[in-house]
Amino acid sequence: MMLRRQQASAIIDARRQLVEGAVGMVNEALKRLSEQQIIELDEERKASMINNLLVVLTSDQNAQPVVNTGSL
Repeated sequence: MMLRRQQASAIIDARRQLVEGAVGMVNEALKRLSEQQIIELDEERKASMINNLLVVLTSDQNAQPVVNTGSL
């Protein structure tokens, strides 16, 4: 039982570190896009971008590209 607790604690710590790193990377990406005036995002598009980046950065599987064929 103690080993299971240790393993669970290690998994939680690893996930926490992954999320902290991902949030930092997303923050840096948004900051750079804004500073370099590459693109201006409204709040809805920014939220979508944040969501997509966090999913990709914290996922256990490789990202699968999606091509948007609708209007932006």
